Amino acid sequence: MHQADVRPPGTGIGAVVVEFTNVSGKSCLVQGHPTVAGAGNGSPQHNRPLKVTPTGPVSAVRVAPGGKAWTKLTFVQVQGEADGYCVSGSTPVTYPTLVVGIPGAGAHQVALDEGSLAECDDKVTVTAVSAAKPS
Repeated sequence: MHQADVRPPGTGIGAVVVEFTNVSGKSCLVQGHPTVAGAGNGSPQHNRPLKVTPTGPVSAVRVAPGGKAWTKLTFVQVQGEADGYCVSGSTPVTYPTLVVGIPGAGAHQVALDEGSLAECDDKVTVTAVSAAKPS
């Protein structure tokens, strides 16, 4: 998972692109919008589901062995410096990893290439799983 090129204004990461690779020996079919949870202490057993707002068209994506699929997650951005703040008045939350549920492919724990993810309001906008890498 890496920071997206296009993200909302603010201090934190704001948006990430999640890349999935089919490591099985046969093609799989994925379709739809992922579920997302913040994994407290890096543990998927102690995750906190986020409210997902789906965006973009849904189509079936056939992923060949070794092939890839992507989704983009856009969070309510933390504002300010240091620990930051949320415009809504809530307290920013930081997650070392996320648990992303891909329709037809199960739940996967993912981490940023570097650092942790901070977000506000436990909300995320999610694109449908795609064969094209989002920016």
